[in-house]
Amino acid sequence: MAEQRVFTLSQIAQHKSKKDCWLVINGRVVDVTKFLEEHPGGDEVLIESAGKDATKSFEDIGHSKAAHNLLLKYQVGVLQGYSFQEADSKVSSRNEYKGKEMSAFVIKDNRLPSKYVAFLEFFVPLLVAGFFFSYRYLTKAAEITH
Repeated sequence: MAEQRVFTLSQIAQHKSKKDCWLVINGRVVDVTKFLEEHPGGDEVLIESAGKDATKSFEDIGHSKAAHNLLLKYQVGVLQGYSFQEADSKVSSRNEYKGKEMSAFVIKDNRLPSKYVAFLEFFVPLLVAGFFFSYRYLTKAAEITH
């Protein structure tokens, strides 16, 4: 493989707009500007990670083998401190899903901060259960007195 261009994080951080969008995934510097409109999760997801190391976000989603291969298509270089050999240009075996691949849509619609969502998910069911048991208690007490 030809010698890759080497970039620093500060150089990559300059490419974080819709017209010039770069990110780092597994040490590979990827120019996803032309891919923004095609991205199944929407361009906001990529722009949010632009100019940064997006490896964790990329791996957490569980992208398909095709998505891993697209990294090679849009790769413009490597992050300083990383080096890749010819064998590494293929998707590494630790990233491959062993079994059937399943496509899925991820909908990211966080309108409330996560601490409020966690609060609501925990206390609303408790509040409903409290009302239910209070109602049962009061109706049983009313049946006994009549």
